[in-house]
Amino acid sequence: MTETPSGERAAADDVVIEEAPAPIAIGPADLGLDLPADEAEAQQVLLGAVLVARQESGEYLETMQRIAAEFDNYRKRADRDRIDLVQRAAQRLIMEMLPTLDSFDAALAYDPQTESEDRILDGMKSTRTQLLELLRAEGLEAIESVGVVFDPAVHEAVSGPTAAGEGDLVVANELRRGYTLSGRVLRAALVTVEHSEGAGE
Repeated sequence: MTETPSGERAAADDVVIEEAPAPIAIGPADLGLDLPADEAEAQQVLLGAVLVARQESGEYLETMQRIAAEFDNYRKRADRDRIDLVQRAAQRLIMEMLPTLDSFDAALAYDPQTESEDRILDGMKSTRTQLLELLRAEGLEAIESVGVVFDPAVHEAVSGPTAAGEGDLVVANELRRGYTLSGRVLRAALVTVEHSEGAGE
């Protein structure tokens, strides 16, 4: 018996020392091998078995790597499909809201005649701003139009130059605002165009 610093006693026979397990003897029969009596021939049989085992393990590893690669491709494809599904759903919803934005634009183009009309338009401006901020968070952006060079990728001209002229076609008026969603054209802007330089200039 020994006494610890805290005053407790520990018995020496409480300490258990575990012995290492004895090695398991493996014979040729355990490996499914029938070794010849000749030592040299037995060695060749063993080497042949090792070679076959290495080839099979290599094939198993290659199969596992291929399965892992296929699963990784599947996961990436599933992620892309999920993102695409969310984007399409957002696009449909935003497309349905564009007429509401058009109505706001038309209303805000009105020149108020009274103080009450001023207050009404101020409220509409605030509501339109909040709606646009919400849609911008989803990737919606208005297409720049008036005064810029006509771009058929984002502008749809409903009328051409009204007079002869030279130079690039420039957007003169915006009849309906266009929008992009996450960098892709959601709706082209309806515009009229004129030459950047008139014939008389």
